Amino acid sequence: MFATPAYAQTAGAAAAGGTAALIGFLPYLAIFGIFYFLIIRPQQQRAKQHRTMVEGVKKGDDVITGGGILGKAVRVTDTEVEIEAGPGVKFRVLKSTLADVKVRGLAAANDSAAASVSLNKE
Repeated sequence: MFATPAYAQTAGAAAAGGTAALIGFLPYLAIFGIFYFLIIRPQQQRAKQHRTMVEGVKKGDDVITGGGILGKAVRVTDTEVEIEAGPGVKFRVLKSTLADVKVRGLAAANDSAAASVSLNKE
């Protein structure tokens, strides 16, 4: 007589509650997936590309440091690079602080000097 119909419904609702919790959790999984493919994965690829570029620096390459100093790599060790920024101006930096490495002797495709050289050969 004191039993109410609500007590009988809780057993069935508990079984359906697992599905409702999963459906409520799906938007969080979708947001994480979007963040992974739009932010995390491209950043990991850029970091890997930068690491291979820095490991491949050799004597004679033009380098740009993170502070914006341009120079030529004079001596390269495992962790450091000695850079010549001008006549008689040399300093050592860590390889990890290099922002860009340009191989000496290669010109850009849109470089006007490279275009004039190729036109003069024809």
